[in-house]
Amino acid sequence: MIKKIKGTYDVYGNLSKKHDYIKKLFQAVCENYNYSYIETPFIERSELFHRGVGEATDIVTKETYDFIDRGGRNNTIRPEGTAGIARSIIENKLYTTLPLKLWYLGSMYRYERPQKGRYRELRQLGVESYGSNEPIMDAEVISMGVNFFKELGIKNIKVIINSIGGVETRKKYREALISHFKKDIDNFCQDCKDRINKNPLRILDCKIDMDNELIKSAPSILSYLNDEEKNHFEKVKDYLKVLDIDYEVDSSLVRGLDYYTNTVFEFKTEINDFGSIGGGGRYNNLLSSLDGPDIPAVGFALGLDRIVDTLDALGINLNLDDAIDVYLLTITDKEDDYALDLAQKLRMCGFKVDLDLSKKNMKAKFKESDRYKSKFTIIIGEEEIKTDTLTIKDNLTKEEKKVDYDGLIDFLDTNI
Repeated sequence: MIKKIKGTYDVYGNLSKKHDYIKKLFQAVCENYNYSYIETPFIERSELFHRGVGEATDIVTKETYDFIDRGGRNNTIRPEGTAGIARSIIENKLYTTLPLKLWYLGSMYRYERPQKGRYRELRQLGVESYGSNEPIMDAEVISMGVNFFKELGIKNIKVIINSIGGVETRKKYREALISHFKKDIDNFCQDCKDRINKNPLRILDCKIDMDNELIKSAPSILSYLNDEEKNHFEKVKDYLKVLDIDYEVDSSLVRGLDYYTNTVFEFKTEINDFGSIGGGGRYNNLLSSLDGPDIPAVGFALGLDRIVDTLDALGINLNLDDAIDVYLLTITDKEDDYALDLAQKLRMCGFKVDLDLSKKNMKAKFKESDRYKSKFTIIIGEEEIKTDTLTIKDNLTKEEKKVDYDGLIDFLDTNI
């Protein structure tokens, strides 16, 4: 028997209904904010992620699924969504009309140790907003995530924010971190030893050494911000207060990708088994680093897998309407043609309809109608066909009534 690959899982049954509900709700929230959908390929040139995400990031050095195709080209299965969308914006010149507000969803692939809320195929929902460096855009993007979680019923979302400044600020901070960690770097994990010269900010994000006192006593990047960066961060916080969004400043928050600048943030809940359930920030230099125009941007990505786990852990039941509108029940095989034609007409009018396709007996047909949670069961027999009337059973009240064939649509429109 062939089994699924480690770190992946199948989506079916009630889980598929949860995924569908969450995706539709996210789409609705994005549309309320005037965001448009974008979809990019699963496979991109490896160079895109090396340049966009960062050569020294864990994603690029440890987690990407890379392969050489038959043409000898280096390709990567996408580990995250932002770099691919940036490539699409540049290639398709989507930047000619700004602001550009986009949302996406899909699977990403990272080779890492599978655990609760962390998979090798991870499903993400995200937004990208291009065209403004104003702090009001940072606040609006953060509010999208918060409001989406509230719509899901996750009330106690904590927003963790920080500013990591621009390129010059991070250069100065980088030197400060090297000076702080270098003398005791042998007390850290091998990854941090490798990071000390390549990308010391990643040490602050280390999951292995997170309790090391040197990390806790590391200098704060907020002390290195210039006046413009400080003002930007203060205005972001002011706007969050206007929106009545609770936040906490954490100067050790740096996020795991190199393209971030200035504002970074994460969404956390009271369930801390797997850390944040999403996060993002500004990436003002991303397009220009990929040979595109110099256009500022901000966005976030949310983990669909972690959202589901969080809902389950908090005991939040989604309002999953998995009932069908109508189940067509035939008395004998002679009515099958009539039932099939009626099912077609009802479906084309937008009703959710099913019927017996496997020649069950009458008792089994009624059970199937119950299993599908149908609002109405329409019983079709020889008499119904002769008189152009239909026997309709309301499965909530258990009442039956006769409805003329020509009046069926009006009846269903009124009662569903």
